[in-house]
Amino acid sequence: MEEAEEGWRKAVKGAKAGSTSLSCSASCCSSLAMAVKDPTAVERTNLLNMAKLSIKGLIESALSFGRTLDSDYPPLQQFFVVMEHCLKHGLKVKKSFLSYNKTIWGPLELVEKLYPEAEEIAASVRDLPGLKTPLGRARAWLRLALMQKKMADYLRCLIFQKELLGEFYEYHALMMEEEGAVIVGLLVGLNVIDANLCVKGEDLDSQVGVIDFSMYLKNEDDIESKERNDHIAAILDQKNYVEELNRQLNGTVSSLHTRVDSLEKSNTKLIEELAIAKNNIIKLQEENHHLRSENTLILMKTQHHLEVNKVDAEAELQTYKHSRQSLDDMYNEAHRQLREESQLRQDIENELMVQVGMKHEIELAMKLLEKDIHEKQDTLISLRQQLEEVKGINVEMYKKLQVSDDALKEKNEIIGRLEDKTNQITATMKQLEQRLQQAEKAQMEAESEDKKFKQDYMSKSESLQKDITQKEKQVGQLETDLKIEREWRQTMEEDLKREKETSSSLKTETQQIITLKKEFLKLQEKNKQLKNLCHDQEEALQELAGKLSESKLKIEDIKEANKTLQGQVWLKDKEATNCKLCEKEFSLSRRKHHCRNCGDIFCNACSDNELPLPSSPKPVRVCDSCHALLIQRCSSSVP
Repeated sequence: MEEAEEGWRKAVKGAKAGSTSLSCSASCCSSLAMAVKDPTAVERTNLLNMAKLSIKGLIESALSFGRTLDSDYPPLQQFFVVMEHCLKHGLKVKKSFLSYNKTIWGPLELVEKLYPEAEEIAASVRDLPGLKTPLGRARAWLRLALMQKKMADYLRCLIFQKELLGEFYEYHALMMEEEGAVIVGLLVGLNVIDANLCVKGEDLDSQVGVIDFSMYLKNEDDIESKERNDHIAAILDQKNYVEELNRQLNGTVSSLHTRVDSLEKSNTKLIEELAIAKNNIIKLQEENHHLRSENTLILMKTQHHLEVNKVDAEAELQTYKHSRQSLDDMYNEAHRQLREESQLRQDIENELMVQVGMKHEIELAMKLLEKDIHEKQDTLISLRQQLEEVKGINVEMYKKLQVSDDALKEKNEIIGRLEDKTNQITATMKQLEQRLQQAEKAQMEAESEDKKFKQDYMSKSESLQKDITQKEKQVGQLETDLKIEREWRQTMEEDLKREKETSSSLKTETQQIITLKKEFLKLQEKNKQLKNLCHDQEEALQELAGKLSESKLKIEDIKEANKTLQGQVWLKDKEATNCKLCEKEFSLSRRKHHCRNCGDIFCNACSDNELPLPSSPKPVRVCDSCHALLIQRCSSSVP
């Protein structure tokens, strides 16, 4: 890569030198010199010179034109023709099934892999409907790259990858040598041009690429002035500014690409979650199908069970006919049992009322207990908070006591020091008095001595008296400090007494709380016992209710059986004029039908049911009310 970049820099320098000092004589001399060496080198130099002329002429004419260029602009058409010749130079011929293929679309397709931003151009070229040949696609690609102002960048990526280019070009091709790097360096100047080319409407497949040399033959009068060169320099500066803006935009585009990648990743995650959800749905559907199959099996089993029950019911009906004579005795016994059970029911209802009252009383007692418990818990919480506060106060007071003890020790030490100082002062005073006495004796003995000695002595005595007065003042201040400390110590002792009293009261309160806890535990145990009693009584009541319901069903069965044994009144046809259920009049269309169970007369709509009866094992016509009663009896008798 470093060697390629150095080659690129050399090519750009060569392009700049060639663009500034371009003339026909120089090109002719160089072509003659290279003809001696190699004909392919001559072709490369001629193509390089043509590329320089076409690029320079295009830039100059576009700047003088002053607006965006169309596809019909002649210098632009000649530029594309020259670029085709440059890209075709040294192409390898590829053998196909029908003919030999030699196209520039192959190397241009590599740009898509080397430069990710070129994917849009390649995709748009492939999507164009009018293009049928690879050459037409390559021409469309060159026009789109010029409009994007990135032709130089795309071709620069190709020139650096010479191993890949070796698959399409010969070793002496223009794109494999330094002339290709020079042409790519010259293409950077085309970023100044703004082009708006319509690729869809043009017939790019059948265009003939012939270079028109008449455009580049100019007179000496057409040499540009210095002002125009200055104008071009200013435009190039603007071009550099636009390129910087383009780089910034490329940075934003790359950040947007990263965001798009992150969104694609999140999309893939969501797709995976959707697939998982679909799998779960499939599993649930399978489970639903399995449950449906199980449901069908259960239905089959229930139908079989019903059929078996029907057979049993028929057998019971047959046995019922044989036991019909003993039903009268059974009825009397059942009537007697009914009376006893009614008395038992009254007694049980009374007991139920008593137990309900007891239950209400227990619930009220429970509510009161819960209220007391909540109040005691609140008092416990408040007492705990007070205990914590008292503990904190005790800790603070203990710290204050330690501080006060330390201060007292320090002050006692200060007092001891002061007392030592007072003792020293008294000793000095005694010494001074002795000296005064000695001095007075000396005065009496030596009154005739010098007056100067007396004056010095008087001054010394005055200074000593001043010191004594100052020390007396200090002693008074220390005595006042001692009094203040004694008073503060007395207050601290009183506070300690109070705290001891509060701690003793708190201890008593904690003992009361412990006793309350014990009472609360006892109440909880009583509450549990009462709950267990209530639960047992409720279970007993439920059992009694089940027995009562069973006895009621038995009594109803016995009543119905008694009715059937006593024999229903078989109404005559003349006695009934209306249906007993719907009360509609009988006529020729609405005929009369007897119910084989109760003996009453009904219409066809109210007696279109058939059931087997004790009197007849075959199904017989039964009214709607008897049908409902008989079905209910059968359902209650089936376990």
